[in-house]
Amino acid sequence: MRTSRLRTLDLTVTAMFVALMAVGANITSWAPFLQVAGIPLSMQPFFSILAGLLLGSRLGSLSMFVYVLAGLVGLPVFAQFKSGIGVIMGPTGGFLLSFIAVAFIVGKVVEQKKQPTFGTFLLASLIGITLNYVIGTNYMYFAVNTWIGSNMSYSAAWKIMMWFIVKDLAFTVFGAVLAPRLYRAITRSSLHQSRNIA
Repeated sequence: MRTSRLRTLDLTVTAMFVALMAVGANITSWAPFLQVAGIPLSMQPFFSILAGLLLGSRLGSLSMFVYVLAGLVGLPVFAQFKSGIGVIMGPTGGFLLSFIAVAFIVGKVVEQKKQPTFGTFLLASLIGITLNYVIGTNYMYFAVNTWIGSNMSYSAAWKIMMWFIVKDLAFTVFGAVLAPRLYRAITRSSLHQSRNIA
């Protein structure tokens, strides 16, 4: 009985973050001017980091995996309501794939502490956004210069991403500030449900 109820809770929070990622991906659908070099601004890095902070490595990465899988099988959850393998193979595909690793690593950092502090959440968040940029930008450079068939210097790839870094760092710090209270609330809720089931 306990396992069943916990699985239901797991599915609920996983689905919530899948939905948040879909919403975060499509901000430019309502504000199309929020693009740089054809790459849409999004809230996805923020939500992927928050998933790791609040759900831990297992559920956080699972939610990101389900999000990417949903887009791959045809649900319009990627930026500009796109879907399919073509998006993954495009210049932004590395960022999408990185969200799985980001949530996992961020969750692992938080899980090292029994009582994570703001410093723990901030460190985990900064590691997460760094990982997102490293994987995503290197993938973009590789994709553009191989199967996409264009030319882009490595420095140009990073210059493009500099347009986004202020926004992403600001949201990363905001997430670290927000996370401790949400983390405690989720933890209390989980313990309360476990005791009721027991």
